[in-house]
Amino acid sequence: MNRLEAKKRIEQFLLEDVGSGDLSTDLVFGKELFGSGIFIAKEEGILCGIDMIDLTYEAYGDDTVKTELFKRDGDPVKPGDVLAKVYGRVSTLLPCERVILNLMQLMSGVATLTAKYVATLDDDSIRVCDTRKTYPGLRLFEKYAVTCGGGYNHRYALYDGVMLKDNHIAFAGGIEKAVALVKSRLGHMVKIEVETETEQQVKDAVKAGADVIMFDNRSPQEIKKLKELVPSHIITEASGGIRLDTIAGFKGCGVDYLSVGVLTNGVRPLDISFNSTEAIKV
Repeated sequence: MNRLEAKKRIEQFLLEDVGSGDLSTDLVFGKELFGSGIFIAKEEGILCGIDMIDLTYEAYGDDTVKTELFKRDGDPVKPGDVLAKVYGRVSTLLPCERVILNLMQLMSGVATLTAKYVATLDDDSIRVCDTRKTYPGLRLFEKYAVTCGGGYNHRYALYDGVMLKDNHIAFAGGIEKAVALVKSRLGHMVKIEVETETEQQVKDAVKAGADVIMFDNRSPQEIKKLKELVPSHIITEASGGIRLDTIAGFKGCGVDYLSVGVLTNGVRPLDISFNSTEAIKV
């Protein structure tokens, strides 16, 4: 994960939540009280976002907080596990608490759900990947969390990969025309993916020289049949209707990737808390 970008986004989150100051903490404690606290897992899952602790304190402008980490991203956790211990000014620990927890809980929720999808599929020949269905401002964190759960990232945004979907194809006048237009203007370092819904579209995508062919909203049985039309050098992907209760049916279907929007869309955060352990006035 890009720490510079993450820190910039965290600064915005702090501005949103703290604004000009934490009235509760500032009015009660001031700057003189030091204390310690621990981050604790309250349910079973996969941890992600442990670096959000230090990054948030840094973004808040206090580099004196001391952090001791007991778990790493990708580690399984269970209720009662202590993830980290911190020591510093109470006037820093408390205002930063919610931003840290919001990110860690969300990221751990994404990692945990991704791990469940990968385990349920139980097919090492197929990679489970995310989509662009992320919350605004949180894509960096959510996509990183997918990798911590054993999944893979699809394109990060519109700028780093060509994906010709139904509307692109319709406006261009067909798959072959759309791919030809892209190839006439695109550098050789960027792949071209084509979304297909019919057997004829798969044949058109192959003929056009697509690098990746997506089978959209196809059943595992349909995918096996369509996969036979695609040369081995072309990457294949399936998307649409893939849920935790259906993904096992895609085992052995032959595609290289299954893209799952729900990995980052509507995930339940993992329950993590922050508890003070002491307070010392100096």
